[in-house]
Order: sequence, then structure tokens, then C-alpha cells
Amino acid sequence: MQKPKQLRMRKYLCKAYQKAALECLDPPEDMKVSEWAERYRILDSKTSAEPGLWNNSRTPYLVEIMDELLNYETEEIIFCKCTQIGGTEVELNMLGYATQQDPSPIEIVYPTENLANSVSEKRIKPMIENTPTLYQKYDKNSGNLELDFDDMFIKLVWSNSPSGLASFAMKYLFLDEVDKYPGASKKESDPISLAKERTKTFRNSKVYITSTPTIRTNHIWKAKEGADVEKHYFVPCPHCGEFIELCFDNLKWPGKNKDLVEAYGEDAIKEKLETLEQTDDAEGLSDADRAEFAFYVCQECGCVITDAQKQQAVKKGHWKIVRQETRFVKRVCFWINTLYSPFVRFSEIAKKFMDSKTDPEELQNFVNSWLAEPWEDTRLKTSANLVLKRQTELPEFVVPNWAKLLTGGVDVQQDCLYWTIRAWGDFITSQNIAHGQVYSFEDIENVMNLQYVTENGTPMVVNLCLIDSGFDTDNVYDFCAYNSDWALPCKGSSNPMQNHFMLKTVNKDYSKAYGMNLVMLDGGKYKDMIAGRLHRPNGRGSWMVYKGCDSEYAQQVTSEHKVNVKTGNGKTKLEWTLKHSHARNHYLDCECYAMAAADTLGLRGLYLQNVQSEQEPKKEQYTPEEDWINQNENWI
Repeated sequence: MQKPKQLRMRKYLCKAYQKAALECLDPPEDMKVSEWAERYRILDSKTSAEPGLWNNSRTPYLVEIMDELLNYETEEIIFCKCTQIGGTEVELNMLGYATQQDPSPIEIVYPTENLANSVSEKRIKPMIENTPTLYQKYDKNSGNLELDFDDMFIKLVWSNSPSGLASFAMKYLFLDEVDKYPGASKKESDPISLAKERTKTFRNSKVYITSTPTIRTNHIWKAKEGADVEKHYFVPCPHCGEFIELCFDNLKWPGKNKDLVEAYGEDAIKEKLETLEQTDDAEGLSDADRAEFAFYVCQECGCVITDAQKQQAVKKGHWKIVRQETRFVKRVCFWINTLYSPFVRFSEIAKKFMDSKTDPEELQNFVNSWLAEPWEDTRLKTSANLVLKRQTELPEFVVPNWAKLLTGGVDVQQDCLYWTIRAWGDFITSQNIAHGQVYSFEDIENVMNLQYVTENGTPMVVNLCLIDSGFDTDNVYDFCAYNSDWALPCKGSSNPMQNHFMLKTVNKDYSKAYGMNLVMLDGGKYKDMIAGRLHRPNGRGSWMVYKGCDSEYAQQVTSEHKVNVKTGNGKTKLEWTLKHSHARNHYLDCECYAMAAADTLGLRGLYLQNVQSEQEPKKEQYTPEEDWINQNENWI
């Protein structure tokens, strides 16, 4: 068998200029931004708490944000975040990737000139110097505000310099800490709009916007609300496996030691409590001691999640779309709070809140920098503590003697129903006697048809219950038609009404409720009434709760506040809004429905019943002289 001929190749020497020319023809490496960061990015010891090679598993929630830069459909990436979560590092990784893989003009906008110089000196230049692939084409004579490379340049400008913002055409635009930018002036548009104008030349341009929010009407929150898609980070619960979003409301730190033991049920916790020598009462503990027992409660299964379990869960998490406005997505927003941070423990968050809750300025910093929520200067303040101060001496299910009627309210959700029952007396005096959460309309029927007893043993029943028909409308209508003697559907008005409520007629001819009354109510007016009466001491005209009322109910009832909100025409108006985007307000809605039900039954005129009973007609006195006169009319 004949052997195949071997090919001979003549080797030629490649000169330096030829080698450099051939290297320029090499295509860029096929990799994502997150892959580039792990391969090339080295964190500097002067600016990083964990210097060394970049590790995506340390902050897994940043991976998708970085890789969004390569999505050809996305034009704008918005990162609304808390502090020290990695927003600037994302920007630096995108910057390094673009410089190496896609050399193009880049502009970075900072709030001030001093900050631009500082970031360039302490963050960007060290990154370039620690990355060989960037440093070899970097011009070492570059200044702080213009970094030159062989095939591109990076320009750093500040937001209050219109001429700097409008100097060059840019493919990549990075806008850092935008809530510290000034607004629009009479002569110029706002800095963000001016900077975006520079990207029109490049059809595949990218804009990255990041900041910690300050107030609702500032740049980053407006950008978040204007995004085509909003994504939040969800992690799997280590107990039930359901993916949940970490919310501040579910971070708990009990006030009494027995509650700590019940919550944890672990020997280690019991031993720690014994060392504190506070076996019966937690009032002697400082806020720092109480914060050490902070834990997270899964909103799906109610199990306790520790810091160590959170770290593992975050690594298995993913971004989930919570809001989508358009089919063709060009602006993507990522939102995250400090509960996800691998560098912050639950106890630190609890302690920070307790340290700042009494100081408005410190509390604003906590809301902005830790919860990544906008701060609102509320005009009508309510709190869960205020609700708990309205507790009476009567336990749950006991009706006060002064009560003249009972009403209920039901808020319908996708997987459950929230309900409340409230007693009403003269001068709109009221007290919650029961509330809860059930999973079917049959349970609501059972609750509302129970017999409730007053202090002196008089039985009472729910006179009227309003059920929210905004969700699952047809089933609500059918249920109210079957229970028309005590139930009516209701719906909140989308616009302010002249009156608190108005009766309409269900006009769906295919519904069993056709022709039945539908109560339209102005939720804002009823929330005004609840908030105003919460500030009254217990007694006449107050809005009260039963003894032992739970904190979850108190938090939901005060989950909204009345703030100034800008309208489309640039004016402001007072509106009730959630204190933060993840707050639950189901019990507040229930109480509004219960108050509207009382209103339809003549709540405001209850006191007139007493007045009428006091003014009984006087009996005519009998006089015998009148009989004699009637019989002898002609006696004169």
C-alpha cells in the first residue's frame, strides 16, 4: 500500500509590521460581557473589598445586566439600584468590553467635574492598567477626561456642561448617578436628553443609565417607569422551592424573646437568648441586639430564610419580567434592593432601619440607598404603630355595645380573598372586629353569615358587604346575585368623584346580576377619612381595632401615603400612592369597601336615631271642663 504524499510548506519570516497588520485582521473574540469580565477584569485592591479576578458567581444578578449590552434589539439599559450593589462595576465591565471587542467612541457623563476626574483617576485608569489587552493599545499620555487608544477614545464629561455633552458623536453612552444631574433649564434641555442626541449617528448605539433613586419625579425613576420592560430578581426559597422577590416587608425582627424562639425554634437561638439574660421581656434589648435576630420570611410558605441560605438562593436566581408595555422592547429596566447584596446581612438592614426611622433625613437615605425606592414628602402620615395604638379592650369577634350596624369589605386577588368586618356607631365611630384571608367565595359566605355578639350578649349580623369586582368580575357578580340580601359588588373609580360613592346598575344582560346595584366609590376620599380618624384618640369618631390586632393588618392598612404627584401637564396633585412598590394594601382596600358599605346604609345619619327617640310627642292632658264646654256650646 502506497503511503500518501506529505505536503511540504515553506516557512517565511514574518516581520513585526506584517504581524501587527495580520493581528488587526483577526475578528474579535466571540464572548459575552460577563465572560470578558471573568477572563480579563482584575479588581484593584485600592477600590475593591475583594481584589483579584472578577467572579460572576459572587454577584450573579449582574450577569444578565452586563450581557444585555449585546442584545441587538435593546437600545437603552436602565439599572435602578441601591448603593454598593455593583452598578458602577457593571459600567466598568461594559466599558472594558466595548473598548476591546468593539472599539467605538464612548462618552461617560458624571454629575460633576470633580467626580469625573476622581472616577477616571481611581477606577477607570487602574482597570485599564490591570487589563493587558486594554493597556497595550492605551495612550499613556492621556489626561483624566479624555482617554485615547489606538483605535478609539473615551470622553468623560459632567452634567452641567452643555458644550461637553454636545461635542462628539458617540456609539456608547454611559450615564452615571443621573439623579444628581440638574434638570432642564430655559435655554437647554436636561443633560440626559442632550447626551442622547449624540448617539443618533450610530444605528446600533447603546445607552446605559444607572442611579440610586431620590424622589419619584427625578431622572432614574422616570426612566424606570418609562421603560418598555421592567425586571426584578427572583430567588428560589430553600424550603418550598418557589421563586420569590426579596421585599423589606418580609424582613422580621421580633420584639419579644418568646417570639424569637417561636420564630426560629432552634437550640442555638435559645442559647443565645439565655446569654442575653432577657428570658421574659425583650424591652431591655437595644436596637442592635434586636437586629441580630433579623430573619426573612418566605411569602409563599412562611418559612425562615437565613443569611447563609440567602447567599445560595441568590446564586440560583434569575431576572423576571414584572411589567411589559410593548411587544418590541428597546428600553429594559433592572431594579434591585440591598436585600440581595452578598455584602450586607439581614441584621445590618434591620439595624439601619431602626437607627433611621425617627429621623426624616436618615429615613430618606434608608429608603433611597437601601430599598432603592423614591422618597415622598407625605402630607398625611400614617404608620403601623398608629394603628396598633387604636386597640381597644375588646378581643376579636366581640362587638362594642355602641355598635348599630356591621359591614364587611372583600378584596379579590388571583389566588385568595382578603376580608374585614367593622362595627359602626354614632358620629362614624368604628372598630374592626375581625379580618382575615381565605381562598374561596364559600369561605366568604361562611364568615359574613356568622352571628357576632356584643359585650352584653346581643346578637348581630353583617348588614352589608361590598365585594371588589375589578378582578374576576363575572364570578363576583354571580356570587352577589346569589347573596343579594347582604352582598353587593363594588368598584373603585379611576377618576375623583364629586361624592364618596354612587350607585349604578349592572348592565351585563348575560349576568345573573343583571339589574343589581353596583357601588362605585372614590377610594381616595375614604382613605382620607381613615387616615384622619386614625389620628383621633379612641372614643367618639375614632377608627379603632380590636385588642391583639396583628402587625400584618396594621402594615397593610398604612401601606399608602398621600403625596404630590406630577400630572401630564406639568402640574402636581395630591394622590394616595404605595409607600414602596412592593407594599401590599389589600386590607386598606377592604376597609374602604366596608366604610362605603356603611355609607350606603346611612352611616352619617345614625346619630339622628337618638335625637328622634328623645323627641317623642307629648300626650295631651285630660281636663273635665272641656267636656262640659263641648256639651253646652250655647252656655254664653
